[in-house]
Amino acid sequence: MINYEPFWTTMEKRGLTAYQLIYYWGISSNTLRRMRHNEAISTPTLNELCLILDCSVEDILKFEASKEEQEELALRKQEIEDRKSRHKKNKP
Repeated sequence: MINYEPFWTTMEKRGLTAYQLIYYWGISSNTLRRMRHNEAISTPTLNELCLILDCSVEDILKFEASKEEQEELALRKQEIEDRKSRHKKNKP
């Protein structure tokens, strides 16, 4: 799961407010709402935020796989292995 916790810390360190991002920099209030709820934002928006805050992507977001995501990934990996195994058995 993408987490925008670093963004709020970086914004505070830079002395910027949500108001300033919206009214001076033209960042959509919906974008900030999405970030508050750890929802997806576009890469152009991510790029713009990095430019505005003079920071790197790591200063805006971090990735942490949730337990559900890890379980889903394990199931998908097993399905792939099963397909490979069946494919090898069916080869002449």
